[in-house]
Amino acid sequence: MSTPATSQNSIISTIAPDMDAVNGVIRARLHSEVPLVNQIAEYIISAGGKRIRPVLVLLVANAYSYQGAAHHELAAVVEFIHTATLLHDDVVDESSLRRGRATANALFGNAASVLVGDFLYSRSFQMMVALDNMRVMQILSDATNVIAEGEVLQLLNMHDPDVTEESYLKVIRSKTAKLFEAAAELGALVSGASDAQIAAAGEYGRSLGTAFQLIDDVLDYAGDASEIGKNVGDDLREGKPTLPLIYLMEHGTEAQRQLVRACIESGDEQHFDTILSAITSGGALDYTRRAAEAQADRAIDALGNMPSGPYKDSLLQLARFAVDRTH
Repeated sequence: MSTPATSQNSIISTIAPDMDAVNGVIRARLHSEVPLVNQIAEYIISAGGKRIRPVLVLLVANAYSYQGAAHHELAAVVEFIHTATLLHDDVVDESSLRRGRATANALFGNAASVLVGDFLYSRSFQMMVALDNMRVMQILSDATNVIAEGEVLQLLNMHDPDVTEESYLKVIRSKTAKLFEAAAELGALVSGASDAQIAAAGEYGRSLGTAFQLIDDVLDYAGDASEIGKNVGDDLREGKPTLPLIYLMEHGTEAQRQLVRACIESGDEQHFDTILSAITSGGALDYTRRAAEAQADRAIDALGNMPSGPYKDSLLQLARFAVDRTH
């Protein structure tokens, strides 16, 4: 097995010209007559990131032999929606670090970050309308609505130590996996794939997105801040009951349960090392990783009837990368 970094590079290499085209669309569509909009949007887009969602659009479209340029526009739309959610997320979470750099809200303030997030949302809908495809509009408008619901669900779960695994996974599927699902569906749709193929692509994206988030939950405790690009322990500081903590509360000692409950309720990270030791020795990180691997396997199964070729191979590789990565 190649290293995760090598896997990602090889995945993107199959669609390098398409990614260059998407980056060109992003730059062109970011422009605004308002300088602060340009400044903040450029700042967060230029931070890079994995660009997994636009990659999904491109790989699935190519797997179904799409000929045209609409997939470039759709990939940019998906990235704009994702970027808007990041801007809003960081304000809600009071985050100070993302992708190894200061967050936009830390640099420019909360109000500017929220409003530029709104600009990116509305710009993405302008781009959708220009494609003049009602099914595209339906997929993306449904996705943005579900994502917003997921954000509110997560807000309700903050500092609540009684969140169950089922309700936590519902948040993941809404907040994170839904845009992965939409990205994969759009790639199939724009290619003229059948309804069954579109649904299978959506299942792949949904499972992949869930796996990604579960590994993010692991890395928040076991990652390296310089690699993951954010502060380790942010989830605990924000009072987020993620799967490792939920597992520990269900299977740990009474003392561990009480400590985790208190830390979630207060957002107290001073006991981070103690909790990290408990979730590591108690199997919580292994459990979460296994859950992510199960989702990656579901994603792979969903590709069973996709035409063989380098793009399908890259999608299979991406499912493995989702769980093997270190950042």
